[in-house]
Amino acid sequence: MRSGVTGLPGRAAKLLRLLSRPGYRRGLAVGVAAAVEHEAAIRALPVGMLIDVGANVGQFSLLVRTLHPAARIVAFEPLAEPAARYGRLFADAPGVDLHRHALGSAEGNATIHLSRRLDSSSLLPISPVQEQTFAGTGEVGVRTVPVRRLDAVLSPASLTGQVLLKLDVQGFELEVIRGFSVGLAAVEHVYAEVSFLPLYEGQPLAPAIIADLHARGFDLAGVYNLSTDREGRSVQADMLFANRRRRSVTAAPSPAGIGPDAPG
Repeated sequence: MRSGVTGLPGRAAKLLRLLSRPGYRRGLAVGVAAAVEHEAAIRALPVGMLIDVGANVGQFSLLVRTLHPAARIVAFEPLAEPAARYGRLFADAPGVDLHRHALGSAEGNATIHLSRRLDSSSLLPISPVQEQTFAGTGEVGVRTVPVRRLDAVLSPASLTGQVLLKLDVQGFELEVIRGFSVGLAAVEHVYAEVSFLPLYEGQPLAPAIIADLHARGFDLAGVYNLSTDREGRSVQADMLFANRRRRSVTAAPSPAGIGPDAPG
């Protein structure tokens, strides 16, 4: 969803990386490009279980399965079209479970606002800033989807090994976290796409997410894939948070001097 902004690897460089590993090449065979832009953040982490919230077509799950083949994956994708491709990608893969509903702080049904680019769809209304920043991502319709609380789906007993919670939910990050108040204590790392500009109406921005997770025992451990608009403003970044009560490794150095490894 970040085309049109700076700070991301070119398509040619990404293709070369996708061809570098058999797991990534298998994804290309079904039309899924592994999210190799997250390799630097994820490679060194101990991952025994991935909770992939906002799984889309499986690009992040494929990255983790390739880098950490033994990791169990529980994924969530409410839109039928990307969920179908995710299902094809992992049709014969053991230890991968896909749930076709959204996650939030309360159980029920909700309206999802469909973007012209499905991976920019959100349970929050799409703001004018989104389309101004990312051309071709305006709203084209709505759909009703079921919403569950993550605590109601995953019991504490099911959260085994070193758990990575990945959030790519277009402004709904804090709602997902509020619905996981019990299980979150068992999570080793949270990896979330956060925004510095209000791309969705009512969206909590990066400072609010950092503060909320800090209050819940998670410290910011790295900032990756920072993107800026044509005016040089920060737009989005992927942030890695470590549970200070369970921390087992130091995060990989953040690129471009960003994050806790940057000289100060």
